Amino acid sequence: MKISTKGRYALRMLTDIVLHQTDEYVSLKDIAERQGISKKYLEQIVPLLSKSGIIKANRGNKGGYIINGKPESHTVGEVLRATEGSLAPVACLEYEPNDCERIKECATIEIWEGLYKVITEYLDGITIMDVAEKCIDKSDHYCI
Repeated sequence: MKISTKGRYALRMLTDIVLHQTDEYVSLKDIAERQGISKKYLEQIVPLLSKSGIIKANRGNKGGYIINGKPESHTVGEVLRATEGSLAPVACLEYEPNDCERIKECATIEIWEGLYKVITEYLDGITIMDVAEKCIDKSDHYCI
């Protein structure tokens, strides 16, 4: 499994929002400048995060983005599923129930199910706030 720039940049964007969100929305322009990511590229990520309920948008003069709810309530797994799609290591695990015609005689399915479980439990065990706190711990200011 390989995480694309879309997933990695989404995590950087969300961490940046947590670190810079006060009572106001954080502008995409500011996030792009701090993170060294194209604003246009972030604009492609925003709808994915909005649709999944991770961020809220506000248009206008004081427009921008905030985390929807608490940063502790959103996990890295949730963000990656929103941006990357399924985290399943093989296609047959992408849907429940597994409708693979070879499931009964598949000698490797337990390997893939085990890997999927480890990936899911690990990524769903890390919150956006955990990532932000690591940045704070590593420096006097933000890092991502």
